[in-house]
Formats: sequence, structure tokens, C-alpha cells
Amino acid sequence: MNILSILGAAQGAVAQGLLWGIMTLGVYLTFRILNIADMTCDGSFALGGSTCAILVTKGMNPLFAVLIAFFTGLVAGLATGLMHTKLKIHEILAGILSMIALYSINIRIMGKSNTPLLGVQTIMTNMQDRFGITPNIASFIVGVIFGIVLIVLLYWFCGTELGSCIRATGNNEKMVRAMGVDTDKMKLLGLMLSNGLIALSGALVAQQQGYGDVGMGTGAIVIGLASIILGESIFAWFNKRFAFYVTLLSILLGSVVYRLIIAIVLQLGLKSSDLKLLTAIIVVIALAIPVAKKKVLKKKVAVSVAKEGK
Repeated sequence: MNILSILGAAQGAVAQGLLWGIMTLGVYLTFRILNIADMTCDGSFALGGSTCAILVTKGMNPLFAVLIAFFTGLVAGLATGLMHTKLKIHEILAGILSMIALYSINIRIMGKSNTPLLGVQTIMTNMQDRFGITPNIASFIVGVIFGIVLIVLLYWFCGTELGSCIRATGNNEKMVRAMGVDTDKMKLLGLMLSNGLIALSGALVAQQQGYGDVGMGTGAIVIGLASIILGESIFAWFNKRFAFYVTLLSILLGSVVYRLIIAIVLQLGLKSSDLKLLTAIIVVIALAIPVAKKKVLKKKVAVSVAKEGK
């Protein structure tokens, strides 16, 4: 086992984890805040990457291309939200329908299944040329900047009246509706914002990896869930004692931890074809940890009660 190769892979994994972490923040909005399992993620991630790739190859400023990709994600989230709230299609089925439709839409956007960015100026290559840094360092800096800015914006937004209504809708929809809040609109806004962030992440990842691909979002929802659960499990102590922005930061760091685990395991000899299985195992273990803790706590309480009874 080569330590230097592992360190090199870890460096790239951290940079990649930060960019994918923006997608994780989007998944967190629906999965934890709105309490909706949105399957649109896979399609909207590829939508952002496809849109950004084709715009950059046409000569558009890469930052502006990322912004356009964000708005395409808003539209994808709107489509899912309308199917769920207006047509009363179950949230999971609505997401699946959007995901399937986006596969064809992404091919339409690019005109083919893959759009390379060779010789095209991206955010990362611009930073490399200007500051003389490596691709991994450039991706790391971009990930840190976008991650911090988005966490600050999300923290501010969730503290507003509108953001509080969205959080309350996910927590207790019936109570919020009784208070006169249109919960359908809150779901629409939440789904739009979530998929906007996911598409933005896809745009950044496309620029980082050097191509946009119709299948680049495959399994994104599982990766997002794994990152969320890892972040919540590892940084649980901080999440309980500090403000909401620490929770958002832990979600971003959970994505980094996930990528580090994948990078190390690959260096140890695991085949890339086994990554989906590894991801599923990580999610199962992370979900089982809280359940195991509760069982242990119940046993301790039962033992202490039995001792006091004697």
C-alpha cells in the first residue's frame, strides 16, 4: 500500500467532496427539512452538468453558465412540485417521473450523451492559469467558496418567515395549514430550491471533471443520503449544541468524509464496480447506529431500574 498514492487520492477526494457537498445540501432540504424523498435528484444533477457543459463550449462565461444551470434546476424542482401538489401524484413517483423525463431532456440539451470540455475555459482552469495551482487545489478553493456562501445564504433564508414556514411544513404540515399557510407553495419552493442547488453542484462537478454526461447523476440521491447520514452521525455532538449553520456545515463535511472513504477503499484494491454496494452498506450502517444506540440506552435504563428495585 503506497501512502503517497493514498494522500494524493485523498486530496482529490476532499476537493470532489466539497463540490458534491452542494448537492448534499440540496438533498438535505427535501429529505430532512421538507421530509420528502425527492428522486428528481439524479436527473437534476445531470441537468445542471449538461446545461453548463453545452453553454461553456458555446463560449459563455463559466460562472454565468453555473447560474443558468441553477435556474434549470429550479424548473426541474417546479415540475416535480406541480405533479405532487396539483396533480396529487405521490412525491416519490413524481420525482421518478421527472428523473426519467430529464434523461431525454439532457440528451436534447447536449445533442448527444456526453459533452467534453477539453480546451475550454472553466472556473477551475481559469484559476489554474491565473494562480499557477494544481487542478485539485483549484477545485478545493472553488468548493470552499461556493460551500461557505451557500451555507450562509441557506442559514439566512431558513431564518426568514418564508424559510421558517418551509421548515414548519416538513415538521408538522397539518398544524402549519391550520395557521393559514399554503403548504403546497412551501413544498414547491422547497423542491425548487433543492433541485436548484443540486443542478448547481452538477454544473461545478462537470467543470471539475472536464465533461458533462447524461449519466453523471446516476446514484446521486444515494450518495446524498449517505453523506447526510455520515455528517449527522459523525458531528452529532456539535449539531445538538450549536446553531443550524453548524448542521449545514456538517452535511457538507459528510460529503467530504464519504469521498475520503471511497478514495481510500479504492486505493486498497476495491473495484470501482463495487462502489454502489459500498455506498449502500455505508448508508445501512449509518442508519443502524442510532437504532443500536437507542437499544443500548434502553438496556442500561432497564438494568438501572432493576437494580433500584432490588
